Amino acid sequence: MRIATWNVNSLKARLPKVTEWLERNRVDVLLMQETKLADDAAPVMAFRMSGYELAHHGEGRWNGVAIASRVGLSEARPGFSGEPDPDGARFVSALCGDVRVASLYAPNGREVGSEFWLAKLRWFARLRAWLDARDPAERLVLGGDFNVAPADLDVWDPAAFQGATHVTAEERGAFAALLDWGLVDVYREHHPEGGRYSWYDYRAGSFHKGQGMRIDHLLATRPLSARVRAAEIDREARKNPIPSDHAPVLMDVADPA
Repeated sequence: MRIATWNVNSLKARLPKVTEWLERNRVDVLLMQETKLADDAAPVMAFRMSGYELAHHGEGRWNGVAIASRVGLSEARPGFSGEPDPDGARFVSALCGDVRVASLYAPNGREVGSEFWLAKLRWFARLRAWLDARDPAERLVLGGDFNVAPADLDVWDPAAFQGATHVTAEERGAFAALLDWGLVDVYREHHPEGGRYSWYDYRAGSFHKGQGMRIDHLLATRPLSARVRAAEIDREARKNPIPSDHAPVLMDVADPA
């Protein structure tokens, strides 16, 4: 099974790019963020014509998360409790084949110490509470835009990010708490080296200069991560035409023995 996550930064604007990328890369399950659509505007038919079922949790102009699957999709639930989240449409989970997946879009935090940054930390605490109600032996993947670079290795220049969100000890601690529960950072497990990022600012030629951050992640429970044979960041998808500012992250999961 090939599972991917991609902050598409407007599914309406990038629908042809997304569906073409799915077909070209033979992705079985795609977790999407920042769809920026209400549920009644979600392109269910377009995905169905491509062979995918779609679960969407959106609110309109902001946020929005979705799961597209061609290996079955059931038990779709919005939010951590099965109800819309007070922080907006940022989390949706479903069962795809024999794997439970969740697509998430963590709050940005805006400015360290601000009310938005504190709300980001509270959101991560609710995510950890959602995990605490589950079993680490389950086949589970959390994928999405976590808005956290877990280590200095995950930013192009640590000095350039001093005092900024995404890299504070508190945010990195919240991310580490997910791993402590029993999740594995699949990309880093397969790529201990740095220099590859999933997000690049649109401005100042950051993409072409390689000035990015790795803030999009696929986290898998250990029983599932043991079956992962490869993980990559598709930098080519970040190129024109009409790119998102994020690149997809993919992993290949072998069938159980």
